[in-house]
Parts: sequence; structure tokens; C-alpha cells
Amino acid sequence: MRQNLKTTLAASLTAFLLAGGAQAQTAAACGGDLGAFLEGVKAEALTRGVSADVADRALAGAAIDQKVLSRDRAQGVFRQTFLEFSKRTVSQSRLDIGRKKLNDLAAVFGRAEQEFGVPGPVIAAFWAMETDFGAVQGDFNTRNALVTLSHDCRRPELFRPQLIAAIEMVGHGDLDPNGTTGAWAGEIGQVQMLPKDIIEFGVDGDGDNHVNVKQSAPDAILTAAKFIQHLGFVKGQPWIQEVSVPDVLPFEKTGLQPGMKASDWFALGVKPRDGDTAFGNLEASLVLPQGRKGPAFITYPNFNIYLAWNQSFIYTTSAAYFATRLAGAPPYERGTPEEGLSEDAMKELQTKLQAHGHDVGKIDGILGSGTRAAIQKEQLRLGMPADGWATPALLAAL
Repeated sequence: MRQNLKTTLAASLTAFLLAGGAQAQTAAACGGDLGAFLEGVKAEALTRGVSADVADRALAGAAIDQKVLSRDRAQGVFRQTFLEFSKRTVSQSRLDIGRKKLNDLAAVFGRAEQEFGVPGPVIAAFWAMETDFGAVQGDFNTRNALVTLSHDCRRPELFRPQLIAAIEMVGHGDLDPNGTTGAWAGEIGQVQMLPKDIIEFGVDGDGDNHVNVKQSAPDAILTAAKFIQHLGFVKGQPWIQEVSVPDVLPFEKTGLQPGMKASDWFALGVKPRDGDTAFGNLEASLVLPQGRKGPAFITYPNFNIYLAWNQSFIYTTSAAYFATRLAGAPPYERGTPEEGLSEDAMKELQTKLQAHGHDVGKIDGILGSGTRAAIQKEQLRLGMPADGWATPALLAAL
């Protein structure tokens, strides 16, 4: 499951909150007898124009999957560093396969860029990161996963609309309620998309009058391209660019925060490794995944589509870097990052930051955005380079 399911589930939540009367009560219904719950789901599907026959066929044999609940309760968060995670995910094997896919399916990727403005490497990188180019799509029954998460009262307002959309897909002939499998949270196919997104952005890429994102690479590629366009990708603009940084810099301005253009960073001595400064007029952030001595990147507005796809800073930066590699960029310069903190030491640091009045969220040992922001403020106060990287030196200083 993408860690946020931001676009679709946020929209579902907004719709739920804006709904009124019986409609809101229906959307909130959860728990209790499974049969009665499914009758309520069927009734709602009928209001969406689904026939009773399709709804019955979609829900026949539906069951609660305890493994889905276990996964939902134990969602992991990225604990690896950028160097660790990107080394594992952006492997030479994946790069080789990705380049071959871009070549073999050049016509499809060309159509994706022509119609939706999304370059092939961007799509191929997500394809690799999500399912290893379709090889690992998940083995959870999609219908049952969505029934489980809709019936569970933790987040029914997020998953019930996905269940209704899945029933609609059954009516379209694009989902087999008993046979379609995917991720535990209901995502389907080679780029792991949710039913509502497949219905809204689905493209029949192979001309068979179906959107089959599991078996059809053209369908998956073009559907992903249309979805990425919807997330705000601007044709012809970069998304991330590796740079080198000088020793002296207003590091407190680094990180995913507004207020700077790429040209501002270039004027301060930040240098693109490829020498390309053509997009200096664009808003840009300087991100340092492992501090000022590790890899460094300028992120442009198109990077926002990665954040919409997944909230994890490590995932998004790795996926964006992966796309640049497929587009021809060389491997990043590893640099010599300062030693980081263990999980226990990170929790200790978070506790100290909290004691200094910073909101770091949950004390979880994760170097997330809240913790990075708090670190920068304390580094600045202590006269350290405020690059947001958690080090033993900072922990000792606090």
C-alpha cells in the first residue's frame, strides 16, 4: 500500500465529510454482521447505477481477511537511509530491465508522453518500484481486501468508496471478484492503482475494450501516465537533478520548503552535475537525504507528483532518482555522509527535541519530515550546519 494513498483517499474523505444525511450514514456504516454490511454495500452500489445482478456477483462469497487486518495494523515505515534504500531499489538489474522495457514498448511510452506529457522513464521507474515490472503484484484477493477494510471501523470512509468502485469494475468486466488479486489495501496491477483511480483514469492501451492493468502492460503504462498527469506533472520540465553543494550555504533553507528558485541555489554555489541550468526560473528545493556531506538534489515542481504518490521522503527521492537514471543520468555521488543514528538513538533524539518544544509527532525512531524540521531548528540554534541530518554530535549537544 502506498503510504498515503493521498489523492484518491483524501478525495474520498473530503466527499464523505461533505456528504449529508442518509448518504453520510451509509458511507460511515461499518462493523456488525457481515451479511447486513454487504446488503448496505449493495444498496449503495445500486444508487451508483450498478445492476443488482452485478452487485450480487461481485459480493457473493465475500469474506473478512484477517491477514489484511494484520497488515493494516502493522504498517511499516521506511527505516533505511537513502543510500541503503536506493541501492536496493535502483539496482543494475532493474535498470537493465527498465531500459529494455522502454525500448521494447517504445510506441506505448511514446503515446504516453504525447497524450499525457509524462516521459517513459518516470512511468517505468514507478513500474519497477511498485511491482518489479509486473512480476510481484500481490496475492490478496482484491474484493475481500476492500470488504475487510470497509467493514473494519478504523477507516471505512476511505475504503468503502474503493469497494463500490471495485463492484463497478466487475460490471465493466475488468475485475474478477474471486480471482483478481493485488496488494493488501486493494491496489491492483502492474503500477498498483486503486479501483476508483482505474475507473477514472483507466486507458485501454491494447484496444481490447477493457482496462486490464494486471496483464496488459500498455493498459498499465497509459493508465499510470494519465494518473500522473492528473497529479500535476508538467510536460517538458525536470523533476529532480543531482547537484554538488559548497561547504558554506544557508542550510536552514534546505529541505522540502518553498521560497527559493533553482537560480537562487545556483547563485549560492550549488552546481548541477550535468551542467544544465536551463530551468533556473522554476521553484526549487535543495534536498539532502543524508545531510550536507551525502548525495544532494534539486527538486522541481514535478517532484510533487512523487509526494502525491507516496509520502515517504526516502521512497520519493529514490523513485525520482531512478527515473533520472533511466533517462540517462549517471549514478549519484555517494559523498561521505556523517554517521547517522540507530533506531533507539533516534527515539532518544526525538524525545529531546520534544522536550525543547518541537512537534516531532510520534516517537518512532523515524527521521520523518517533522523530525527533520525540528533538527534544523536546533542545529541553527546550536551553531551547527542546519542540514536536517540526525547525528551523534547533535544528540550529544542536546
